Amino acid sequence: MSSVTETATNTSERVQRLRGLMQDPKYNVSAFVVPSEDAHQSEYVADCDERRAFISGFTGSAGLAIVSLESAALFTDGRYFLQASQQLDSNWTLMKSGLPGVPSWQEYLSENLPAGSRIGIDPLVFTATDAAKLEKELSKVGSLLVPVPNLVDLIWKDRPSRPARKLLTLSTATTGRTHTEKLQQLREDLEKRDVAGFVVSGLDEIAWLFNMRGSDVHCNPVFFAYAVVTPTYVNLYLQEKSVSQEVKEHLGPDVTIKPYERIFEDLEALKDTLKNSSNDRKMLLGTRTNLAMAVALGKDNTIEARSPVTDFKAVKNEIELEGMRQCHLRDAAAVINYFAWLEDQLNKSVELDEADAAKQLQKFRSEQPGFVGPSFDTISSTGPNGAIIHYKPEKPTAARINPDLVYLCDSGGQYMNGTTDITRTLHFRTPTAHERRCFTRVLQGHIAIDSAVFPEGTSGYLLDILSRKALWSDGLDFRHGTGHGVGAFLNVHEGPHGCGSRIGFHEVPLVPGMTLTNEPGYYEDGQFGIRIENVLLVRKAETRHRFGGKWYYGFEHITFVPIQTNMIEKDLLSKDEIEWINRYHAECQEKVMPFLERDSLGFKWLQREAVSI
Repeated sequence: MSSVTETATNTSERVQRLRGLMQDPKYNVSAFVVPSEDAHQSEYVADCDERRAFISGFTGSAGLAIVSLESAALFTDGRYFLQASQQLDSNWTLMKSGLPGVPSWQEYLSENLPAGSRIGIDPLVFTATDAAKLEKELSKVGSLLVPVPNLVDLIWKDRPSRPARKLLTLSTATTGRTHTEKLQQLREDLEKRDVAGFVVSGLDEIAWLFNMRGSDVHCNPVFFAYAVVTPTYVNLYLQEKSVSQEVKEHLGPDVTIKPYERIFEDLEALKDTLKNSSNDRKMLLGTRTNLAMAVALGKDNTIEARSPVTDFKAVKNEIELEGMRQCHLRDAAAVINYFAWLEDQLNKSVELDEADAAKQLQKFRSEQPGFVGPSFDTISSTGPNGAIIHYKPEKPTAARINPDLVYLCDSGGQYMNGTTDITRTLHFRTPTAHERRCFTRVLQGHIAIDSAVFPEGTSGYLLDILSRKALWSDGLDFRHGTGHGVGAFLNVHEGPHGCGSRIGFHEVPLVPGMTLTNEPGYYEDGQFGIRIENVLLVRKAETRHRFGGKWYYGFEHITFVPIQTNMIEKDLLSKDEIEWINRYHAECQEKVMPFLERDSLGFKWLQREAVSI
């Protein structure tokens, strides 16, 4: 069976119209850069901000497009190489970031365009940091960075309007702390930094800080907003359609609600205030704040650092941690019911495609108390489609699930008290010896991360090798990180910490209260994909000694769905690894059975699958 081929979008007209605008004397640019992010530097964006997908046809969550007068290039990472190769038409060259000989997109602009070129960007969707780096790179060849309106918006005739949906307010029973307490924590941090205030631009940061949630971005419970926090006032900029009496009462008199569009006008006014101030305090901007905000405030009036709200949010309090534990138990019941149902359907020779299966999984989740929606689009993939790391099954191209091939399912849910993310890889018949060996190597990496004990100050960057050691022994590897933070009823991908080979992960040590996924994998193009993923909580570990007086940390797994023994090559495992699997399966039975109907398909499937090996 060959992989289902995506249908490439014909972008010829779009690219030509964009080039026409680029040559307009009002703009006069040699190239225009189209990143994936919106004005808040969101990883996942609303439909109205899907500019890179519109111009290129590539729909993955990560990538950057460059359109010059002569060529067009799409840069993306290893998660999306296969998907991009299928979705890009002949107008585009795929640039596989991270591979030897492939330039960065900044190098591409300085090396592939004539010296002295004018490079257009929309300052709303570029960070000040990225713009400064690009400007430095371009200066080497005498090229210029030119701020222009977003030219893609000008050619996008049927661009969707910006959503402004109802906001949800959360109580301390869910959040553990009031928004007033969180604002006080932020103000104390700003005082230590000796700054005049902080501009909050990340949507998940604002949702966390003010204990509210929304639905303006698909699968992410966030809403469009900005905030300015100073020692004397808090301004929250919201779309007026989203503001209800409940929201006003929740925020109270100490938070001033202003129109979303007013932020830049107020920043310009604040620039004058800072300029005329008797002290030299500056405004703090997060490193992911857009360039337009930095310009509005004036570069001399700002300093940049990683957002303190990001750091606060990453460390969950006990209420949030318990909420995460509880929602993962209900989520496990839904996933187990789904796998049992899917196996039963396939055994009855019912033909199911990947999209219909994903829909059924969401139905099982929707039956769980507190379920709000998916935390990302379900990756339901059979055989070769599993090798497309962020594959999304859609009609009519979704493949029929073949029980004789490896099936990979990566999915998650948003619940009122937490967010889940789980991947399991199954075979409903008899896997090949090669598939079992690859699966077991992935499992060994998963167990190594789960079992790790490490001294305080250790980052996920240092732990990443544990997930790959077994794979490397067979000359195998995977092109994505081993783990990412997970929000508490927030974005499924949450920083600033993570586990992977990206050097940025080394900047943030793991501390108790952080969440982290554990998801090593292996993918063979045209054949299959394997990934095993649980969510972990960082906690203190019990050790006999504390060398240097340091605490030692480890992990608590909160995902409880069996790992298919049919796919395991037991002879490759150590005694400790076998004991880990047996303990884990005992936990699955003990913790999840109370959430399943006795004698149901799911109950019986759990009894059969969660066994010792």
